[in-house]
Amino acid sequence: MPLGLVTSGESHGPALVAILTGLPAGLTLDKDAIGADLRRRQQGYGRSPRQQLETDIVDVLAGLRHGRTLGTPLTLVVWNRDHKNWLWGMNPWPPEGEPTGKGTKAVTLPRPGHADLAGVLKFGHDDVRNSLERASARHTAVHVAAGAVAKALLAAIGVEVHGRPVEIGGESTDEGMRTATDAARTDRDTLGGIVEVVASGCPPGLGSYAEKSDRLDARLAAALMGIQAVKGVEIGDGFALARVRGSQAHDEIEPGLARRTNRAGGLEAGMSNGEPIVVRAAMKPLPTLMKPLDSVDLETGEAAQALVERSDVQAVEALAVVAEAAVAWELARAACEKFGGDALEDLVAAHRAYLERIAWPRTP
Repeated sequence: MPLGLVTSGESHGPALVAILTGLPAGLTLDKDAIGADLRRRQQGYGRSPRQQLETDIVDVLAGLRHGRTLGTPLTLVVWNRDHKNWLWGMNPWPPEGEPTGKGTKAVTLPRPGHADLAGVLKFGHDDVRNSLERASARHTAVHVAAGAVAKALLAAIGVEVHGRPVEIGGESTDEGMRTATDAARTDRDTLGGIVEVVASGCPPGLGSYAEKSDRLDARLAAALMGIQAVKGVEIGDGFALARVRGSQAHDEIEPGLARRTNRAGGLEAGMSNGEPIVVRAAMKPLPTLMKPLDSVDLETGEAAQALVERSDVQAVEALAVVAEAAVAWELARAACEKFGGDALEDLVAAHRAYLERIAWPRTP
């Protein structure tokens, strides 16, 4: 059974839910490790006050017993603790009584750069909140929880995945990133940046060139582009390879089948090639601004300024964690497709047999 993931939930609804299918039985999960990734997602120099309101903790509703997967769908829940302030505004049923708390007024001022305008037009909503709640990056919390499960699966076959910010607001040093964030905060503005994810320990042959949908590079790119605010993805040296000759672009093979360089980022022809997989994602500046951009009031048709809600100055550090989870999930999917097995020991045995067949890693 292929590894599958479905998520549900709104930013200010009761909870975020993920259902993971196709996990082999016998995988040990560590609640503290999942919680640590959730905390990493909430941290960062430019985060908003909401990160102090939410303390994300994962609960499991099904598919796990005494810390080990059962081979059945695994259901993860991350509760939205701020929901208590939105009981009327985000009630799933027609609310009774006088409006109280947050979300009681319809939102008619779409933000440039967000899902607001296209969402209400697409689905025929008369309240932008019906679009912005699901489009919010808040639901990446449950994707990070799913990614932590994927990392546990990958660890069983010696694969590790790590993400980090490499640029924020055009700056690439820790001091520069903080200075840029401070300046944007002072100006009531926002920043974007670039993150890098590296996966080590992947054997050659994950993914395939047989069909376009099988290509691991395409799947990783889609997984990263599916994260809110990501506008560009590159693998290895990416766009820089377009500016050099072939003699400077490709990774020469040495005795033992090691590569002299890793410009391809560990991926060739849609498959892992045994080198570390390196991917980067570019994040645009966040669209919710404390000094709002020009917009139009959808109720009156008149010029207006966009909605102002609580917002981060930048969330690039958080993106690094979310991107790490996305890459881990796609690699875990590819590993399950390659090695299969209803039980973890079957997958591990198939992985070991494959490495023996190709004599990997090889030495000169």
